[in-house]
Amino acid sequence: MQDYKKVYETWANDNFFDQKTRDELKKIADNEEEIKDRFYHELEFGTAGLRGKLGAGTNRMNVYMVGKASQGFADTIISEGKEAMARGVVICHDVRHMSDEFSKLAAEIFAANGIKVYIFKDIQPTPVCSYAIRYLKTIAGVMVTASHNPKEYNGYKAYWEDGSQILEETANKILSNMKKYDDYSKIKRMDFEKGLEDGIIEWIDDQLIDDYVKDVKACAINEDIDKDVNIVYSPLNGCGNKLVRRILAQRDFTNIHVVKEQENPDPDFTTVGYPNPEDPKAFLYSEKLGKEVNADLLLATDPDSDRCAVEVKNEKGEYIFLTGNEIGTLLTNYILSQLHAKGELKEDSAIVKSLVSTDMVKPIAKSYGVDVYEVLTGFKNIYEVANRFEANGKGNFVFGFEESIGYNYKDFVRDKDAVNSAMLISEMTGYYKKQGKTLLDVLEDLYKEFGYYSTNVISIVLEGLDGQARISRIMDYVRKNPLKELAGEKVDTIVDYLNDDTGLNKSNVLKYYFTDKSWFALRPSGTEPKIKLYVNAIADSKEASDKKLNQIVKDMQEVIESVK
Repeated sequence: MQDYKKVYETWANDNFFDQKTRDELKKIADNEEEIKDRFYHELEFGTAGLRGKLGAGTNRMNVYMVGKASQGFADTIISEGKEAMARGVVICHDVRHMSDEFSKLAAEIFAANGIKVYIFKDIQPTPVCSYAIRYLKTIAGVMVTASHNPKEYNGYKAYWEDGSQILEETANKILSNMKKYDDYSKIKRMDFEKGLEDGIIEWIDDQLIDDYVKDVKACAINEDIDKDVNIVYSPLNGCGNKLVRRILAQRDFTNIHVVKEQENPDPDFTTVGYPNPEDPKAFLYSEKLGKEVNADLLLATDPDSDRCAVEVKNEKGEYIFLTGNEIGTLLTNYILSQLHAKGELKEDSAIVKSLVSTDMVKPIAKSYGVDVYEVLTGFKNIYEVANRFEANGKGNFVFGFEESIGYNYKDFVRDKDAVNSAMLISEMTGYYKKQGKTLLDVLEDLYKEFGYYSTNVISIVLEGLDGQARISRIMDYVRKNPLKELAGEKVDTIVDYLNDDTGLNKSNVLKYYFTDKSWFALRPSGTEPKIKLYVNAIADSKEASDKKLNQIVKDMQEVIESVK
C-alpha cells in the first residue's frame, strides 16, 4: 500500500494537476476513508487492462491514469521495433462518460511516441476493435470501455496483434513500463489535430465496418428458417443498436422491435441503472414491449456489445431468462448439429469454454466427435486456443463461450461478439420455430438425452481495501481447510489453479469435483470487487439437480460467511 496521504497531498496541491481534479480532491479533505480508497494503490494494469470508478486519484479512472497506461503500452510497442511502431494501434471507444476523451488522449500519446494510430470517430462495439486489429494488421489495440459495469466506471482494454486481449506476459511488460512514470510530466503527448494533419493519426474508414458486417453475415448456417420470428431487441443505451439491427436486417428478419427508451446512447443508463444484461432486471422494458407485440425472443446486448442475453416465451406466455450456460449449450448443439448435417464439420473441430462454465457441452460435443478445451476465465484465454491452432496449423476453432453471457462463432473476431451472437441466436430461434419448437423445448430435449445440468453463479460484493482483504482471507481459508463433503456429496478431487500443475497459467481459482461429476468453483473477480461461487450440479431430473445445486450454494455461503 502506497503512502496514500502523501500522494493525495501531491494531487490536491500540485499545479501540474488540473483545477477540476484539485477541486474534487479538496472537497474530500476531511474524509479519511475516501482519501484512502482513492489513493491506497494504483489501478492495476492486468490482462483486462484498467477498470475502475471515474474520478481523481490513483485508484480511479482519469486522464492521468489513462495517460500512464498509454505511455507504458507505447513503450512496450517501441520495444518491439520500428516495424511494430509503423503497424500501429487501433483505438475504439464506447458510450461511457470520458470514453471519447480517453480514446483521443491515448491516440495523442501513441502518436507522440512515433506510433501510427487508427481511430474510430464514433462509438463501436468491442468486437469491432478486435476485428480492426486483424483487418489493419496493427501490432495492438485499445478499447475504452467498462463493459457492463455501472455508469460510474470506465476502463481501458488492451489487445495484441492476434486480435485478442493481452496475456500476462504483455500485461507485465506494460505494468513495468508504467512504473517509470510516477512523474506524469514525462508522459509524451501530441495535439490530436496536429496528429491528424501529420498523418500519424488516421480516422478509420467505414469500409472496415461494411466488411465486418459481411463477415458476420457469412457466419449464417441456415436460411431455411422462420424469418418472421418475432424479436424484441434492446441495446441498453450502449453500442449495439446500429450493427445488431443492420445484421438482422441483412439476414432478412422482418419482425424486429427495438426498445425505444434504450435505443440511443446514454452514458447514465437512465432506464436500466446497472447495464448488465446478465441480470434479468435489465429486461424490464423489453418484457413490457415483448408482451405488447407478442414477441418470441427478447435480445439484449451490454454497453460495449460484446455480450448478449436472452429471454424466451414459455407456453404460459411468460418470459424466461436463459443463463449464459443455457445459451452456450443451445448454441453449441445448434452449430455442431447443423454443421454435421451439412457435412461441414471438420475432424479437428473444437469447442472452447471457460473452466467455470457448464460441462453439459462435453457430452454434446462428444456425440459429434468434437473436442472441448477448458481454459481459465476470459475470452483472452478462449482465443489463445485459436491463436495456438493458427500458429501450429492444426485444430479448427468452431465456437467459444463462457457462462457470463459471452459467445462467439468462428475466429475472425477474437473476443466475444454480441453482434454475431444476436444473429445466430435469432437464426437458431427461427430454425426451431419452423419445427414448432421453442428454445425451452430444445433445452428439455437435450436434458433428456444428456442429463440435467443445473448451474448458478453467486457474486458476493466486497468493496474497498477491507473487502479486498476479506476476499483474500476467504480464498486462503478454503485452501487451508479443504472440504471433504458438501451437500451430502463426497469430494473426489480438488484443483488449485494457483498452486497445482494444471497445464494452464496460474490463477486464483479453486475447483471442487464431487464423485458424481458435479462441481463448484471459487474465484475472485478480475474486474470487480467480488468473489464468485460457480456451481454445476448434475442429476437424472431437473428437481434433483436443482435441489443439489441449492444445497451446495447454501453450504458454501455458510463457509464464506464464517470468514469474517
